[in-house]
Amino acid sequence: CSVRHRHIVTKKLSNNSANTTTTIAGNGIAGSGPYMLNIPRGIFVDVGLNLYIADCGNNRVQLLQQGYTNMTTVVGYGSNQTIRLQCPTSVVLDADGYLFIADYYNQRIIGSNANGYRCILGCTNGNGSASNQLSQPWSLSFDSYGNIYVNDAGNSRLQKFLFISNSCDEVIFYDDTLTSITNLNITTTTSYQNGM
Repeated sequence: CSVRHRHIVTKKLSNNSANTTTTIAGNGIAGSGPYMLNIPRGIFVDVGLNLYIADCGNNRVQLLQQGYTNMTTVVGYGSNQTIRLQCPTSVVLDADGYLFIADYYNQRIIGSNANGYRCILGCTNGNGSASNQLSQPWSLSFDSYGNIYVNDAGNSRLQKFLFISNSCDEVIFYDDTLTSITNLNITTTTSYQNGM
């Protein structure tokens, strides 16, 4: 669980009757060091128990490998990648191990492939409500067919982008064809324990 205003990520074991929460990333102070976070948002745990963190305040995605205490910057500020992030809010790995990022203030979705990182949705027209635009994308996920769903928060809609694969040159595209669900009214409940 990311606790954004405490600048940490915590874990709680489901089989723990004591209900104990443990800090696994960050030190409680906003910062950009290899063990620090600044307003962490979305997290993703892969099959190897490696933790990916959308470190919004530092404009980067951090990776905490299983068994390590320091994080490495995968993409964004402080990495050798050429793409710039502006408050990543969600990270997801697909079935092939490629990373996808909701880039909140840049109004786009970033994806990785064998050649590095590139924009895959919201790439050309900036902030807006047209079918090829996003406004403050908050989160993303995939279905079993490879279609991508984006919580397009600034437009109060959920967009579905269809997966298209060109088998001749193995390039993957996401079509601008979409299904929108507008005017979402979502209520969430968050409980805080021990001052969290």
